[in-house]
Amino acid sequence: MPESKSTATIQVRESANRTLRITAVFWFITAVLGQWFFVAYLLLFYGKTGLQGNLAAWNKIMPHGYVPGDDIGNMFTVTHISFAVVILLGGPLQLIPKMRARFPKFHRWNGRFYMVTVIITALVGLYMMWVRNPTGNLVQHIGLSVDAMLIVIFSALALRYAMAGKIATHRRWALRLFLVVSAVWFFRVGVMLWFLLTGGIGIDVESFSGPFISFLAFGQYLVPLAILEMYFFSQTKTGTRGKFIMAAILFISTILMGIGIFVATMGLWLPNM
Repeated sequence: MPESKSTATIQVRESANRTLRITAVFWFITAVLGQWFFVAYLLLFYGKTGLQGNLAAWNKIMPHGYVPGDDIGNMFTVTHISFAVVILLGGPLQLIPKMRARFPKFHRWNGRFYMVTVIITALVGLYMMWVRNPTGNLVQHIGLSVDAMLIVIFSALALRYAMAGKIATHRRWALRLFLVVSAVWFFRVGVMLWFLLTGGIGIDVESFSGPFISFLAFGQYLVPLAILEMYFFSQTKTGTRGKFIMAAILFISTILMGIGIFVATMGLWLPNM
């Protein structure tokens, strides 16, 4: 009997660990597919209109995206969009264990390139938001500015621990970096999910402001980071019950994110491809 009980305990523990891993992979795959849908939209809208010389069409989606005569500002817009495509395509590859193991040199160089591009994109985004295209309210500007600072800080910490050979800690900071870099994408998905669930309560469509937008200005990265920290905690600090609870949270989060991706794709991205 004691041996049978011990075997059952081990099986339940293994089941909890396996369930947690599977739901984490489910979340990651859903997020990456959603981001690659967004990349397709960027390429097919901004890329196509850019090649056609119809840069003015960008203003349909991005206010002041193209301003005649403002060569520097227009260059920043092109840089921001181009780097966003590179970041969203190359970033997830850094987090795939088999890619890291089989192609370590690619992982190192792609990681360096990723860190440089996310920092440049964050700084260009700050210029576009505060100087060139000051849409939204102060709360939104502050929220995005904090996100930009986190991108720089998390990049530095991920690089520091990689160079120090502390790979487990490096990977944790790399995951945090991935989330804060993805914040503007989470924002779009979150807004579309909120419209579907509530009809847009707390959002003034005309000014694109309101209580929910103010919450999402910070929630776009704080909520994913909070879930990630809970996931880290559940991996090592909780028993089987805690792992199953965390798996349930990840599963529900993934379903909601998937719905938001679908609504954003059908309502925002696909019509402009």
